[in-house]
Amino acid sequence: MGIFDKILGKKQPEKENRTYKEFWDWFLTKEKTFFEVVKNREHIEGQFFDVMAPELSKIHEGYYFLSGMSDDHTAELIITVEGEIKKMVFAEELVAAAPKMDRWKITALKPETDIENVGIRMNDCEFTKDNIHFYSNEIEGYPDEIDLAFVYSDLNEENRGAATTGICIFLDNFLGELNFATQIDTFSVIGKNEAEQELIPIEKLKEFLLWREREFTEKYKDMKLETEDQFSLLEATLENGMPLMATVNASLLKYNAKASYPWISVLKISYDGNRNDGFPEEKDYNTMNIIEDYAVEVLTPENGHLYIGRETADSCKSIYFASKDFRQPSKVFDQIIKENPQYKISLEIYKDKYWQSFEHFNVN
Repeated sequence: MGIFDKILGKKQPEKENRTYKEFWDWFLTKEKTFFEVVKNREHIEGQFFDVMAPELSKIHEGYYFLSGMSDDHTAELIITVEGEIKKMVFAEELVAAAPKMDRWKITALKPETDIENVGIRMNDCEFTKDNIHFYSNEIEGYPDEIDLAFVYSDLNEENRGAATTGICIFLDNFLGELNFATQIDTFSVIGKNEAEQELIPIEKLKEFLLWREREFTEKYKDMKLETEDQFSLLEATLENGMPLMATVNASLLKYNAKASYPWISVLKISYDGNRNDGFPEEKDYNTMNIIEDYAVEVLTPENGHLYIGRETADSCKSIYFASKDFRQPSKVFDQIIKENPQYKISLEIYKDKYWQSFEHFNVN
């Protein structure tokens, strides 16, 4: 059964949950052996990592994992997606489906770590709480944006690239995978001589981000969406001469609390438009409309999602949503991609508190 059956109201099997259960049933048959391998630190790659990886890939692409001893009697398995937003929900679901095991602690996404235990060394650079500081930049017109400058004491022109990578790894460990990916909007890595504000010790970063999060939540908690949908049809010509047609919700683009829907989802469906000036022929047009209608039906304002509109040009249709959270769009669009293999479909989910992605529509 596919997306069309769903629209017609047919009940779908719990495929995703059954897959998770099958994985954990398999893991239970191996967990004692895996535990001994991790505990003894012998042949861990061949007897654990190489065995686990193909089984994880059967559930969903993009899973990675880490393992070590949590204490003398408990091994920890961390399921990570290396910070990729659109895949985080699948790591969380897999771990939520895990059975209780005496010898194992199962964790979704890399957890935060005490600052005293975070130290990274790479390319002759060391990253610790003693040589990393930060401060926050205020961006005019974007008061909710969290833009941070991380000041690395040992930065020079030769190691700037390595320093940026090292800082990212440091923050991924210190804040945890989810927090690092979601709590900071933009950041830069600079040297002490480039700093323009007073430096704040890096150990105060968690406290600062929690304060900004509470401030943000308080600011928007009573905001209600009270706009009526008013769609505008826009036409333009691309640089390559191909025509573009877009339909956007002009009333939403004037909404004064955009930051409360900071997660932007863009689903891009490629089709053959060679015989129609880059636009789809009737069969593709109808199929893509059904896909779009299904997304609009599921990702509703009541569930915290706003349909922004669509753009069609040059053999590609893009569908746009803004959401309070990224998890449900991740699942809905992943399902659409899987159920429509006849098209090349890509999904991008990212944070854009002020919907700068849509400024090219020139409606707001």
